[in-house]
Amino acid sequence: MDKDTLVEELKALIIKNLKLEDIAPADIDAAAALFGGGLGLDSIDALELVVGLEKTYGIRIPDEDVGKEAFASVNALADYVLKNKK
Repeated sequence: MDKDTLVEELKALIIKNLKLEDIAPADIDAAAALFGGGLGLDSIDALELVVGLEKTYGIRIPDEDVGKEAFASVNALADYVLKNKK
């Protein structure tokens, strides 16, 4: 799977898992922060995303430090999934 395809899949997964009905994949800047600025997600959103990523891609986010790096942006998340996907 190439990164561009994965980025689009991850945008769709974020919208579906977090029930962001008012947002389209094209509205999500792949380089923007997911937490704080950007989409403004919170820790509960992070937990829901981790569960979705584990089910969909078989990856693990073992701790908060890895999570902060992986969830920096959709691009960072795509890189993490590509590197750790089973």
